[in-house]
Amino acid sequence: MRRQSWMILAIALASGTVALAQMPTYNLGRPPAPDELGGSELAVSPSGKELPPGSGTARQGTPIYAAKCQMCHGREGTGGPYNRLVGGGNTAEFPFATILWDFINRAMPRRLPDIGLRGPSLTPDEVYALTAYLLFRNNIVKEDDVLDARTLPRVRMPSRSTQLDRLAPR
Repeated sequence: MRRQSWMILAIALASGTVALAQMPTYNLGRPPAPDELGGSELAVSPSGKELPPGSGTARQGTPIYAAKCQMCHGREGTGGPYNRLVGGGNTAEFPFATILWDFINRAMPRRLPDIGLRGPSLTPDEVYALTAYLLFRNNIVKEDDVLDARTLPRVRMPSRSTQLDRLAPR
């Protein structure tokens, strides 16, 4: 009987701890401001139906890459302190070009306060142009191909498997 009492006490204490963990907030911190979210609420599917208006070409993306990307990814995108983006990098490994667009839009450039970058700060046109630039440098699109909400979902990525083809826009 004594052992059973200890077991009941242990279960009661454990339940109390779980209940306390479910309590309301502790009034610490604050909700992020919309500019701090940097558009992270937008997720772009393979169909691209969530893409915003705008457009860009690789030619337009070249100076944007030089100004905002090469410090981390190298002059030609072939390596720097961070990931290689051209010729064996992870750019061509995205199964859909819309997902590449979404990644650039949400996460680039990364927060680098020591050099003045505060996180995602690109316009939709700049994201389209950078996406086109990286796809061009990986021999997926031509330099003057215009990428926008209509054409980007149609880009055939080399890593897309036949299993993923069923998700692709028609």
